[in-house]
Amino acid sequence: MKIKTIKTIIVLVLLCSANLLAQQQPNVLWVLTDDQRWDSIESFNKILTGKNESKLGYVESPNVDKLTVEGTTFINTYCQAQGCAPSRASMHSGRYPFRSGIYQFEYFNNNTSNSYPLLPEEMAKLGYQTFHVGKLGVRIRTLKNGKPLNYQIYQNDIDAKTLDNDMLPEWGKVSKLTDIDGVKLKTPLKNVTYFKDANGKVYYKSEKLEKENPQFKGMAKQAYQNFQLMYKHNKNIKDFETPFSKGVLAGVSPKPVGETRDGNYTEAFVRFLKNENQSFQLGSNSFEGIDTNKPLFAHIGYDFPHTPVLPPKSYRDRFHQKNYKIPTLTDFEFKKMAKAFQKRVKKSFSDDFTEEQKQNMVRDYYAFCAYGDELIGRATREFIKYSEQKQQPWLIVYVCGDHGWKLNDHGAIAKNTPWEIDSHNPIIVVSSDKKKFPAGKVVKDFTEFVDIAPTVLAAAGVDLSNENFTYLDGVDLQKVTHNSIPARDYVIGESHHAIGPRAYIRTKEYALSLKTRPNSKRGVNMNWAMNATDEELDMSLYDAINDPHELNNLANNPKYSKVVTQLKKKLLDIVIGDGRAEINWGGDNFGKNTKAIGTDVHYNPPFAKGAHDGKFQFN
Repeated sequence: MKIKTIKTIIVLVLLCSANLLAQQQPNVLWVLTDDQRWDSIESFNKILTGKNESKLGYVESPNVDKLTVEGTTFINTYCQAQGCAPSRASMHSGRYPFRSGIYQFEYFNNNTSNSYPLLPEEMAKLGYQTFHVGKLGVRIRTLKNGKPLNYQIYQNDIDAKTLDNDMLPEWGKVSKLTDIDGVKLKTPLKNVTYFKDANGKVYYKSEKLEKENPQFKGMAKQAYQNFQLMYKHNKNIKDFETPFSKGVLAGVSPKPVGETRDGNYTEAFVRFLKNENQSFQLGSNSFEGIDTNKPLFAHIGYDFPHTPVLPPKSYRDRFHQKNYKIPTLTDFEFKKMAKAFQKRVKKSFSDDFTEEQKQNMVRDYYAFCAYGDELIGRATREFIKYSEQKQQPWLIVYVCGDHGWKLNDHGAIAKNTPWEIDSHNPIIVVSSDKKKFPAGKVVKDFTEFVDIAPTVLAAAGVDLSNENFTYLDGVDLQKVTHNSIPARDYVIGESHHAIGPRAYIRTKEYALSLKTRPNSKRGVNMNWAMNATDEELDMSLYDAINDPHELNNLANNPKYSKVVTQLKKKLLDIVIGDGRAEINWGGDNFGKNTKAIGTDVHYNPPFAKGAHDGKFQFN
């Protein structure tokens, strides 16, 4: 046989093997929403409370409800941090904040001794085409010759900023504004927020703009009136002439269904799937379509229901026919809160809103979630359709929010606290292989956001027992589904943003949180919490069974001293003594400094190595 013929046969065999591997690896779609409460999903309410409605009132979610019917719901999933950036970092890394060193909104680099590949990077190494559209929130940088540079972790990335600069969505920021409708501004402005209506009219929101250019005076006020915007406190004209840094809590979208910011994300994903092996146009930008020679790992990061809360009019009108039971804050609850919680509540206080403002805030939030559900339905249908047309296996991972959101719960809006409403975010996994993730199954064991990366990697064919993957803190949810690994007795997390450095542990009976260090200065006095007094630790303890809404802090109640002592020891042994890492990323660690310069990792000596074993029982 000729050498040329032998070479040809070898090439064909290799190609067939590669194609066989690609066929065995499922296409994966990971859907993540932003600031979404679990009770906005009807099926989750049904599972947890036996009622279709939330404790506040009416919600609707037919498409996510369908996913619970078709897949496996991990109803007791909790996030590792109650802030967007650290939560998304934990999902993408599969690591706890106290091990990754990413605790809040830092711009972190991937050149430390504590750096490992993120999920899409691992998937690319497995032969996947990786794709992302929408919000990412992973604030990663890379260092080149000592200088921090932007770093793209997805091969194909249609990010929110690209769409903002192209003026596609109904709201966003313009990175540089030099003129409006041909009228040159006196001073070029950076990062100017805007609204854009269905007719293409743009309303810019900047005090400096209106001050320097009198012809645009009143533009922000007009947007406020046209879109019925509600800020945290709009008591006078000045509040709606400033950028919406306080957040729009209610209002109507300037765009119709499907043409909003999140609608554009969905449309981009659908166009990506439909443009096989060719580029496609979105606005003025060109993007590569799907590569049919590779399995797909796609991630959609929706903005809803994060502020600005702007449901399309058709959804808003329906939900404004509903009345909701609004939680209220009592003096009893507030006085017993941990000091860190009191501080956060004061900063995001909403109990002084009028009844009408509270109703509108809740109506528009749930309306926005219902609209987002429609978009999720379209994205998942198109994904399944593509996979089945190609006769390829598939997997959908739906995550209900990167954390939750308060709607006057505890008298506040916003997130950042380890209360249940901020931390509880169920996951649904739907697979074309119902043996792996059975249809309609509900798993009540504790699961965590760090489980997402191991689950996706295992589905892609990774042997998680391989030493190359020992850096992962989570577990494969398929094993949880089939009870092939021990159930967790608790979940943990640590978040520093807005409330200061604070860790939490949650069992089925209790939820304890405490301060982990005196400030956000990293790598110094890392054992502070081990020697701090109970008063310095500023603890909170809630009875998860008898006080599910967490209104009565029991941390200082002598009757619960034994519970506090045991939970405190377990939590501190884990987050301080079982592999803690801290890195000074530069700046103030709050994300204001975009230059990630930290390279020195401070590892705390593991005086309690193995403490995080998933096991805990009260004595």
